[in-house]
Parts: sequence; C-alpha cells; structure tokens
Amino acid sequence: MNDTPDAPDAPDAPVRFDTKIAVLLREDLEPWQRLNVTAFLVSGLGSQVPEVIGEPYEDADGVRYLPMFRQPVLVFEGTKETLTAAHARVLSRSLPRAVFTSDLFATGNDRDNRAAVRAVGTGELDLVGIALYGPKNAVDKAIKGARMHP
Repeated sequence: MNDTPDAPDAPDAPVRFDTKIAVLLREDLEPWQRLNVTAFLVSGLGSQVPEVIGEPYEDADGVRYLPMFRQPVLVFEGTKETLTAAHARVLSRSLPRAVFTSDLFATGNDRDNRAAVRAVGTGELDLVGIALYGPKNAVDKAIKGARMHP
C-alpha cells in the first residue's frame, strides 16, 4: 500500500492514505463502554499490523514519547445487525481485524477475554465492536451501513 504525501517534494503537502483504520461500535453501548471497547480494539491492530504505527514523538525539550498510529482512526456505529454483516464482510476480505464481544465486559484480564471469545462460534459472537485495517475501498465496503460516531 502506498501511503505517501500527494507531493513528496512539498514538505507541507497534506498526507493522504490509501488505507483506513476503522472501529465499528454497536450503537447501544454506554459512553464508558464505547471508550473501553475502542481502546481495546485499536490495541489489537497496533500490535499486529506494524505499518499502522508511526515514529516516536519528542517534545522541544527532548523528552520522548511512544509512537502512535500514523493515520486517523475513524469511529463508526451501527446496529447489532450492521456489526454482524460487517464482521462477515471483514472475514470474507481477510482484513486485519480485532473483535470485542459483550462477554468481555464480564472478564477482567486477557486470558479470560481470549477464553470468552474462544468459547463461542464465529456466527454466534455477540459483537459490540470490531476494528479493521486495509485499503480504503475494502474497509468502506466492509462497514457499509454504518454511520460516523457522533
């Protein structure tokens, strides 16, 4: 994928990406749940898709900070049915993805989270959020029917 500035010779030219990072949340989540689910989901992408991570930050005093995503994360919402359909499209396109199910609200650690997901078949997952990364058009098609988070 070619994520480079439109005019590489112009240092102030806007950077455009041909990829997209998207998070799709179920519309009936409480505000704290939306934040929690989003944080968990994007950590999955950042840990397994190295090209989404930019360079470390440094302030004017030389204090260094961890790198973050190199491009925006767009957050969407939809119904339970929208998430189920999006999940099927994400799988059919083999896009890098992370899932968060309703069962994970009752667990308190990674081991139990993984066990909760493992205990349920793909088609039976009670999805409350998915994160995905890939070419813009593939991501847009996968989350068809979702709307931007307010």
